[in-house]
Amino acid sequence: MDLSAIQAALRERNIDAWLFYDHHHRDPIAYRVLGLPAGQMVTRRWFYLIPAQGEPLKLVHKIEPGHLDTLPGSTRRYSGWQELFDQVKAILANHREIAMQYSPNNLVFTISLVDGGTIDLVRGLGKNVVSSCDLVALFEATLTEDQIKSHLAARDAIDAITTAAFQEIGRRARNGGTHEHEIQQWILESFRREHLVADDLPVVAVNANSGNPHYAPHPETSKPIRQGDFVLLDIWAKKDTPGAVYYDITWTGFVGKSPSDRMREIFNVVRQARDVGVKTVQTGVGSGKTIAGWEVDRAVRSYITSAGFEQYFIHRTGHSIGTEVHANGANMDDLEIHDERRILPNSLFSIEPGIYLPEFGVRSEVNMLVRPKGAEVTGTMQSEIVTI
Repeated sequence: MDLSAIQAALRERNIDAWLFYDHHHRDPIAYRVLGLPAGQMVTRRWFYLIPAQGEPLKLVHKIEPGHLDTLPGSTRRYSGWQELFDQVKAILANHREIAMQYSPNNLVFTISLVDGGTIDLVRGLGKNVVSSCDLVALFEATLTEDQIKSHLAARDAIDAITTAAFQEIGRRARNGGTHEHEIQQWILESFRREHLVADDLPVVAVNANSGNPHYAPHPETSKPIRQGDFVLLDIWAKKDTPGAVYYDITWTGFVGKSPSDRMREIFNVVRQARDVGVKTVQTGVGSGKTIAGWEVDRAVRSYITSAGFEQYFIHRTGHSIGTEVHANGANMDDLEIHDERRILPNSLFSIEPGIYLPEFGVRSEVNMLVRPKGAEVTGTMQSEIVTI
């Protein structure tokens, strides 16, 4: 935890304090931002208050008094509910604007982790609870130079694996055949060789299955991959090292000499929409403009709508990427939520529009890294359907 940086961020935003609260590990954000060990037993409520100025304050239960010992600040203890209430009142006495893991109307639901009763408790003390969304993005989703290097290392490995996976599909399809699950397992073996890890399994989806954005092949339901088939690969992983950051891409290919005109049409609309998203980010960041996630999604969605495929684009344009593949920075989203979080320097996210038809679906996913004065796509951008 970087206490001085957190306090500077609070002062910059005119927030009096950031109040962290947890029991039973309900708020993993608190553990990551504060650097607390995740494995300890937490059966009672604890609070940790970081004021914009001055010493932090800890409030812990008397039977679990050591939970916050690794953090700076003075400690208060409680046992009964009335004592807890009095202590919360005391530690908040000199503050009014209190940031918590809360989002009005549960809009940014990945951040809105504090229960309504605890919000009632703090508001009942005359405090104004504000969202910690921007603070969480700053301290969870902006990357160090070493983390950026880890992302690029994952990129080099995954780009090569993706290319080789298409080649393997073609080789097997011409020599006895293969199916989705077999190729998924081939990719996982490639991960092991390259010391890559992932929170879930890569997607290998053929024909109609590629029209399901979260399709997962299983041995008993896996579809064969043959000549004339359309194939989607969604591959994400990170290096197996502490603090490593994910790389996450989606490519599409066709097993045979030439994809159909319909496949090319849909791919070109998706590719062009992706490029609209990339340009929106680069133009905004390059001009010094503050740009929010919803603005990128709106630009991409408007392009797909103008092409007549609005009803087939059923998810946000992109998600924050960090040590988790879906991280807590700004998402490129004006569909599932109206994401007003700022796109911050040294943050990473995907641009991945998709059109999902009953017979097949196309998604083209790239990763973008934002710097203080510019933004770049960190990997290769697919320009045409891969001929497998």
